[in-house]
Amino acid sequence: MNNQKTTKGIDRRSFLKSTAAVGAGMAFSPMVLGAAGGGDDLNVAILGCGAQGQVLLNAIIKGKVPGIRFKAICDIWTEYNQKRVSGILRAYKHEHNKYEDYQEMLAAEKDLDAVIIATPDFWHSPHAVACMEAGKHVYCEKEMSNTLEGAKKMVETSKKTGKLLQIGHQRRSNPRYRHCYEKLITEAKLLGRITTVNGQWNRSKTACEDIGWPKKAEMDAATLEKYGFKTMQQFRNWRWYKGLGGGPIVDLGSHQIDIYSWFLGANPKSVVASGGVDYWKGHDWYDSVMTIYEYDTKAGPARAFYQTITTNSANGYYETFMGDEGTLEISEASARGSVYREAWVSADNWDKWVKLGYINAPEAPEEEKPAAGDTVLDVRESPKPPSYEIPVGMEGKAYHQPHLENFFDSIRGKAKLNCPAEIGYETAVTVLKVNEAIAAGKRLEFKPEDFAV
Repeated sequence: MNNQKTTKGIDRRSFLKSTAAVGAGMAFSPMVLGAAGGGDDLNVAILGCGAQGQVLLNAIIKGKVPGIRFKAICDIWTEYNQKRVSGILRAYKHEHNKYEDYQEMLAAEKDLDAVIIATPDFWHSPHAVACMEAGKHVYCEKEMSNTLEGAKKMVETSKKTGKLLQIGHQRRSNPRYRHCYEKLITEAKLLGRITTVNGQWNRSKTACEDIGWPKKAEMDAATLEKYGFKTMQQFRNWRWYKGLGGGPIVDLGSHQIDIYSWFLGANPKSVVASGGVDYWKGHDWYDSVMTIYEYDTKAGPARAFYQTITTNSANGYYETFMGDEGTLEISEASARGSVYREAWVSADNWDKWVKLGYINAPEAPEEEKPAAGDTVLDVRESPKPPSYEIPVGMEGKAYHQPHLENFFDSIRGKAKLNCPAEIGYETAVTVLKVNEAIAAGKRLEFKPEDFAV
């Protein structure tokens, strides 16, 4: 968690061209002039050394991402977060300076190429803006900002300064998601016309309890107030409080709703949602949310359902894309990754893609057993669809590693960002509108201009 204020952006269309080209990583960015010290080595700072900052740090260090030198860390909780991350960096021989105030860090660290921001959502915009204005490229965790005004300022600053701004929707760089989008949906068109999307992120009660803190390391009231927090309880659980975060629909749902728009190739035209503080009393934001989006895609209308709950973990988290010819079920978790062919579609139609290695052939189906007793199968029942596994995984990498690698390679001029500021902004519009829809108690419309900066 962490510090104080700043703003800058990049052009969405120029970054998107073709996803295949982006995936190949062969398109160079004209905005990138290389590392401050020359060559491929990059000097990097981490702004926000809490749980998420440590996840990103570990993805780089334990993932042995080459050419990264951590030169500075910044966190307001100096007696805990800062100490822990500093210890990790020392263990891996990264000489670094420590700061409480981000402005002091930016004033002192002149040779930084990039800053990784993993602070609470309400600090993202001031932090990212300040870093870009100081000449640093930025990797910023999602949600891009807790307000659209803040997110818009980030895009504008990136454009003004020419500094790269990658938003942390890491599925955009996940090899399996990219394979599904580029090969299965776009090239092979295995799903046919996608009409329906379903997704969820269910977390158990124990995983959603308020986070505590060691009393001996508690911050004083003046420090908390300086950085926007009323109490340690609020500091540690900022995601639940208005003005600081956006609740589970923003913290969790943002990742998956981002994929809805990506795979459908469209932003939504409307949203209706239901939610409430149903279980976790004393919080501001809704702990259970169910939402429905409507999309107008190039192929026709599509509807998407999403839910996040915080009392039960049944079936975890995943996304399902249903077309008239097949269904894709996918998750960042490695347990899910299958495509199901509708029974009326000939297996011959999919054999080509099996031979190309896009999908694995299904196992031979077991012989159907006759129904027991007098049971008669309903003639309206559809036969069980054959399951084709997706032969692409993370190859031992942490979930965030490919997205960070894409960011670093983009700085070096060897790739394009997979989630530049403009895409992050579109997702922020899509997701933040859910909380508005719940409060309004009615369907809300999106206009095309809502997604433009």
